[in-house]
Amino acid sequence: MPSYNWGYDRKIKAVIDVADPAQPFSVYFKLRNTGNYRYSNIFVLLHISGGGMKKQTRRFEYKLAETDGQWTGSGSGNLFTIRVPMITGYKFPNKGKYLLEIEQNMRDNPLHEISDAGIEISK
Repeated sequence: MPSYNWGYDRKIKAVIDVADPAQPFSVYFKLRNTGNYRYSNIFVLLHISGGGMKKQTRRFEYKLAETDGQWTGSGSGNLFTIRVPMITGYKFPNKGKYLLEIEQNMRDNPLHEISDAGIEISK
């Protein structure tokens, strides 16, 4: 993220080509924040579109810190990383290409102290 700021307009995108609709997929959200991030959680939206289906949006909340202030992710210096499931065992309805987009859904725009955000997709 430029200058550690994640704005609403900076969606994390991935395209997946589904050859077999019976094949389940899992989608993981990856995030790296600094120790100066001012919240203990993050809200994000996952948008799924393509393959002839109507666009779907789901909202997720992830805990980034315990009540005592300890970060839940693994740390290296002042950066903390989480990898958490968004959807598991998901079967896309049709063959074709699908666009997955993740956007931050917090009040702050841009959201400060976010170093990186990403999507990981696995079969």
